[in-house]
Amino acid sequence: MATPKVAIAYYSGFGHTQVLADAVANGAKSGGAEVTLIQVDQITDEDWAALDGADAIIFGSPTYMGSASGKFHVFAESTSKRWATKAWQDKIGSGFTNAACKAGDKHSTLAYFATLGAQHLMNWVNLGLHPGWHTSKETEDDLNRLGYFNGAAATTPADLPVDAVHPADIATAEHLGNRVAEFTEIVLAGREALAKA
Repeated sequence: MATPKVAIAYYSGFGHTQVLADAVANGAKSGGAEVTLIQVDQITDEDWAALDGADAIIFGSPTYMGSASGKFHVFAESTSKRWATKAWQDKIGSGFTNAACKAGDKHSTLAYFATLGAQHLMNWVNLGLHPGWHTSKETEDDLNRLGYFNGAAATTPADLPVDAVHPADIATAEHLGNRVAEFTEIVLAGREALAKA
């Protein structure tokens, strides 16, 4: 069976989203995937080839002013030729984000990622977790402590360094990477079985 190839296409302004990207990568690797990290503001021809050859693409960006960063949007717009040729059709997709505020309109960024994936005819994988920290018996150390469903979301106060990214948010990002890797493996196995049928 083929090893799932997962590409993580992300932008990190101050390093907090980089921490999440690394966590997503670690989770995907633990799920058996071959992982490529791609910083979209420094993308190369080799990176584009990795995206085109990936079975799954996970988008990541901090949430700035209610959406993904401007540099991520530049990347997204530069995928239009691939959109036109359906180059990413039926790839697996997912996403993650970080914002300084606990709400911070992170849902808008995750929805934007899902829409970008849908425009490319990709299949979206949600976080697959009920919300943590939503009853008095739970704590902010729970996975999905912020209660997002369309991807992984984190909050880090703007004046804190990268080592202040909350451990539960890091663990949630790892969960997302693992889930995408495992789901992608299932899809690849299914396609292989259908081809042999």
